[in-house]
Amino acid sequence: MNRRSLNQLIALAVALLVASGFAFAQGTKSKSTSAAKSKTLTGCLQKGDEPNEFSITESGKTYGLRSSKVDLSKHLGHQVSVTGTLRPESEENEANEAKEKNEKNEQKEAGDIRVMSLKMIKDTCQ
Repeated sequence: MNRRSLNQLIALAVALLVASGFAFAQGTKSKSTSAAKSKTLTGCLQKGDEPNEFSITESGKTYGLRSSKVDLSKHLGHQVSVTGTLRPESEENEANEAKEKNEKNEQKEAGDIRVMSLKMIKDTCQ
C-alpha cells in the first residue's frame, strides 16, 4: 500500500468517526428532549380562552390543550386523563397575555399541551 492510499484511508476513517459521533449525539438529544416534555394530566376538561382551545387544571395549575388527533370538544365537562407534549409557558409570554386581556385575577397558565391521547374517566366533573 503506498503512502497516498494510506492517507486517503486514514482521512476516510476519521470522517466516518466524526459523522457517527454527530449522529449519535443528535439521536441521544432528541430522545431525551421528547421524553422530558411528555406529560399526562387528569382533571375536568373545560373550554379554553381561544377558539379550538381547551383547558385542564391539575394540582392548582391550568394547562391549555389543543389537538389535531383527538376531538376534545366531545369531552367538555368530563373528567379525563390526557397525554401529550408540554410546552411550558414563559413568564414573559404569560405577562403579555395578561396585559392583553387586562384581567388581573385570572389564573396563570402553566403551559400548553398538544394532546396525543385522551382517556375518559367519568362523564361528569364531581
